[in-house]
Amino acid sequence: MATQVQALYDFSGEPGTTEMSITSGEVLTLINTEIGEGWWEGRNSKGETGLFPAAYVRKMTQDESAPTKMAPAAPRYDQAADDWGDQQYSAGDSNYQRGASHEDGWDDDWDDDTYSEIGPGPQQNKPPLNPQPLAPLPGMPISDYNQHIEDTASTFSSVGTVRKSKFAPSSKVSGESYLLGTLNVEVSDSEKVYIVQDEDGYSWAPISQPYHVTVASPKKESKFKGIKSFIAYQLTPSFNNIQVSRRYKHFDWLHERLQEKFTLIPIPPLPDKQISGRYDEQLIERRRVQLQEFVDWMCKHPVLSKSEVWQHFLTCTDEKRWKAGKRQAERDNLLGLNYCVSLVVPEKALLHSQVEVVTEQCYTFIGSMDSSVKLLTNMCLAQTKRFQGPYKTDCQKTGEAFYNLGNALSLDEGTIVSTSKLTSAIKMTGGAYIEIGKMYEDQPKYDFEPLGDKFHLYKGIVGSFPDCLGNHKAAVQKKRECERLTNEQKMEIAQLNEIKRRTDVISYALLAEINHFKTERTVDIKATMQKFLKQQITFYKKIVDKLEGALHQYDD
Repeated sequence: MATQVQALYDFSGEPGTTEMSITSGEVLTLINTEIGEGWWEGRNSKGETGLFPAAYVRKMTQDESAPTKMAPAAPRYDQAADDWGDQQYSAGDSNYQRGASHEDGWDDDWDDDTYSEIGPGPQQNKPPLNPQPLAPLPGMPISDYNQHIEDTASTFSSVGTVRKSKFAPSSKVSGESYLLGTLNVEVSDSEKVYIVQDEDGYSWAPISQPYHVTVASPKKESKFKGIKSFIAYQLTPSFNNIQVSRRYKHFDWLHERLQEKFTLIPIPPLPDKQISGRYDEQLIERRRVQLQEFVDWMCKHPVLSKSEVWQHFLTCTDEKRWKAGKRQAERDNLLGLNYCVSLVVPEKALLHSQVEVVTEQCYTFIGSMDSSVKLLTNMCLAQTKRFQGPYKTDCQKTGEAFYNLGNALSLDEGTIVSTSKLTSAIKMTGGAYIEIGKMYEDQPKYDFEPLGDKFHLYKGIVGSFPDCLGNHKAAVQKKRECERLTNEQKMEIAQLNEIKRRTDVISYALLAEINHFKTERTVDIKATMQKFLKQQITFYKKIVDKLEGALHQYDD
């Protein structure tokens, strides 16, 4: 028998979307719980199907579920056929043994929706922040009731947080196999990454053929005959000038893959996921700008810029190759510290006391930097609101006050020319302040919003650095455990020396990344601050010009 759920609260679905309205006490047949982000799909007694918040319902026991005659099941959204045809994953691919219909689209085989694609519409349709669960229903075991309470709390605590990757391997690689020398993987010369010594210490070998990628032309598209809509962004790499179309969920998948693979490199953040206003033009443009920041950082990184999964993301335009490359990336063996098998580092052993000094300095710096970038991004948001709110309103009120004064004086002008000119000058003063108010409203998109977007990037990178440092620290601790085993004659000295060498490789990688971040931020933040101050100067010069123009009206 199909699982049935009972609505605990009323929910009004957004008209024109896949959301379905439900009423308290209504019994629904559950169709799909893999929608994502706290949403389920179900069918009501009228045979209508749609999405509703999982926290608004409870699963019914078999005793409670009365047999009811339901309308024929409507086709699931992720089973709608399209022109790509049907293929099925091989039986050996344990992580992806799914029905043939899951292969029937350019991206439908991983089409779990997030707030960026589908979700609650207006704020009033969201689950309440602190819902009060109903008392246990008759016949409902107390254990089920308690479980529902826990599920409800879990759902609301997860809103707005980043999902855990559903593409992660069944057993996440810790890097121990690399450290202990049990990883048996051959790396071709083209896949090797070099770390070199320069005047600043150790660095990733520079990019031999620099390139850039443009993120442009975001446009709203739809599928399943308009049931589902989304925004697609057009990416054009400079090395081939071939445009590819990518949705936010494609970026999300890429980000998860990069985080799994490069645990010693902080991955730049994506724009925050949106609950509502997904198709607002201003929001779409802000998201495009932040995606451009993500792409720019990727292009400038000597390791990330030439990673196979990134290149696949940038260049693949063929549906079959896309899926093959995607599954290959999801089955990658060189994840986490195991990626270090690809690194070629200087031969000399590192002095671990010096490495500890550098990492401790980095810990201290990252802690301070984290607080600073959060403060700065909050400041940019606050200033944007002030410019578009109180600052704009105050200027317009000032302008209206002057303009009203001019109107009042015009009632008693008579035939005196000088009075007429004064009245006109006062009105123009009022007009100048009203225009300045409009300038305040428009200005943040030139200075505070770009500044906030830039430090959104740094907030994500800085926030990821402690994990990178922690992965290195875990490797060093593992090495120390092996030294203890050697002292106890439970490990051969030759094996310990190999472990020390591989620990050095991990340390080289961390040192190279610390230097890369230092070099990039020095250039990047300097250019960002110069651009911000130039925009500020231009803005206030325009205000001065407006006021001087008003002043000259009184010269005669």
